Amino acid sequence: MIDAPRILYIDDDAGIRRLVTRALERRGYKVTVADGGEAGVALAAAEPFDVVAVDHYMPGIDGLETMARLSTLPDAPPMVYVSGSEETQVALAALRGGAADYIVKTPGDDFFDLLDATFRQVIERAQLARAKARAEDDLRASNARLEALLAEVNHRVANSLQLVSAMVRMQSSALTDEAARAALEDTQRRISAIAQVHRRLYTGDDVESVDMLDYLTQLIDELTETWSTDDCPRALVLHAEPLRLPTDRAVSLGVIVTELVSNACKYAYPGGPGEVRVRLSRDGDERFRLTVEDDGIGLGDAPPKGTGVGTRLIRAMAQSLDSIVEYDRTHTGTRAIVAAALA
Repeated sequence: MIDAPRILYIDDDAGIRRLVTRALERRGYKVTVADGGEAGVALAAAEPFDVVAVDHYMPGIDGLETMARLSTLPDAPPMVYVSGSEETQVALAALRGGAADYIVKTPGDDFFDLLDATFRQVIERAQLARAKARAEDDLRASNARLEALLAEVNHRVANSLQLVSAMVRMQSSALTDEAARAALEDTQRRISAIAQVHRRLYTGDDVESVDMLDYLTQLIDELTETWSTDDCPRALVLHAEPLRLPTDRAVSLGVIVTELVSNACKYAYPGGPGEVRVRLSRDGDERFRLTVEDDGIGLGDAPPKGTGVGTRLIRAMAQSLDSIVEYDRTHTGTRAIVAAALA
């Protein structure tokens, strides 16, 4: 059984209160009346109502002041303003004051029919608003749970990758073959570049994208510790604009930076110290541009050094970004450029 809508009707005219009560109860409402604004506010504060109807002209506090006080209640009911005045200013003041609708008193049953229709519309709108608010609350709660779950997944992935990196490091330290050791050390750096992405995802506020300035700063610091030694100093310089990339694109870019910087540190300056510069910037509103460059010996026409795994990785990661790696042949040294969409 559906409960009858609960109406509070505030009017200082006892005759109007009796007529409204009889007319609305015949139409299926449960009606409570108050003879003024003070009494009406007290009733609305004590029990819930689906709609409160407020008369305009009342002694003590008038209808507008009554609505203002009703609006301050913790769970303020929707209000309908009722007046014998047809002045537009009164209607506008009522609607600005928080009324859901406005009705002009008229003699006869037409007034009660209008009250009935207005109350049902206001109640329906209020129910829809409450349902929308509940749905939004449920969605926010669901999103919070999903974000917490995703953060936990990223945490576990980062920890697992850290464990794999440690195992690779232990294996490389046990090898005497320099080429095999170098290959495992390269693998360790690649794993670390990916782990850094997931570490930032579970420690940051956004679990779906990565702050590239923060990420690349940490990545360059780690590469500096790896490649810059007293015997062979390398200055790695980062210039990055603050931008965010989705997880998969951040991983691809991190691997590309790791490979290009490592190649530069290995091969660009065979005679001594040198600088490697990494720049990440926006390229319009929806794209970014990565540049990794050095002032070393350049690519030349000689075949690529090393195993070629790094070159294939760079190409594969660029393809995952729907891009390619281009080399600026006019630059003294080596300059690699990757331009791609932000998302």
